[in-house]
Amino acid sequence: MQLEECVNYLLTTAQHSVFLKMTEKLSAFDITPVQYAVLYCLWENDRRSPKEIAERLKLENSTISGILERMEKKGLIERSISKEDRRFIQVLVTKKGASLEKDVLSAVEEVNDEVMSVFSEDECESLKAHLRLLAGVDI
Repeated sequence: MQLEECVNYLLTTAQHSVFLKMTEKLSAFDITPVQYAVLYCLWENDRRSPKEIAERLKLENSTISGILERMEKKGLIERSISKEDRRFIQVLVTKKGASLEKDVLSAVEEVNDEVMSVFSEDECESLKAHLRLLAGVDI
């Protein structure tokens, strides 16, 4: 099989291109694409466990731990032990993290619009539907 016909190569190359654009746009807010995703989870629901965040983002629990540590150092999130169950860690968005929501969502939308501008509206919807299918993501 030619490299240009390999789904893994095509997805990886496309993802890298989008990742670079997103990284550049989000650098203005001193966050990475994965930190945006964590913040988004907390903007949806301001208290989550690391496990819930990892499940939502389809990341390993060990991966999320380092991400949360870096975000806490930046003052974007806080981790606290639940008063109800001391074994349970809660992740909360800070005022600083919450204050980024509008501008970051706008920046992400700009990148999405730029990336998807090569497709018609129907092609965009079809591409996203097929990517969700491959990723096992429901909306």
